[in-house]
Amino acid sequence: MPDDNTKWFDGVQHEQLSTPEAKEWLGKYASSDEALAGGWFHTGDIGHVDPDGFLHITDRKKDLIATAGGKKVAPQPIEARIRRNKFVSEAVLVGNRRPFISLLIVPNFERLDSWAKAGGVAFTDYKQLTAQPAVRALYQGIIDRANEQLAHFEKIRSFTILDRELTVAEGYLTPTLKVRRKIVEEAYREEIDAMYPPPAGSSAR
Repeated sequence: MPDDNTKWFDGVQHEQLSTPEAKEWLGKYASSDEALAGGWFHTGDIGHVDPDGFLHITDRKKDLIATAGGKKVAPQPIEARIRRNKFVSEAVLVGNRRPFISLLIVPNFERLDSWAKAGGVAFTDYKQLTAQPAVRALYQGIIDRANEQLAHFEKIRSFTILDRELTVAEGYLTPTLKVRRKIVEEAYREEIDAMYPPPAGSSAR
């Protein structure tokens, strides 16, 4: 529950630096003067206080997706909802400066493998498996159910099923298994671009 040393502006948390000691300590870790503006430490957390006064942290400000239409989407709550499905290992929302939200989705390959074999879906490797129409239909259903609870501008309109895990060793995840968004987006730039129409005035070669 927030106290007199905590304020929220536009859903972003700010902690008041009420003592010289606090200012000195936080000053060592703040990346710029902006983080300490106005005598408050701007944590960059996105959240809300519920009717009972409990504080809920839902995302990081730096991770907000700003669509081409100016809407801001907090990806982590949506990703978490999708990851709750047993067939999903990882979900990464994309759409910064794009016309709509899309998704990179990593299957739980062990469960998907068993599901496919039980259903007679033929494949020789995960690349072939993730390209199967039955598999795409499975994940489309998962996304459709998630979309039912989302605002129009948050809805996932396109998705790509990746044929490999995102790992710490390859730099896609932090040691605490958080997605390194910029690295994932750079590595899968071609797949992301393919989910969107080409910019107006451009021509395919």
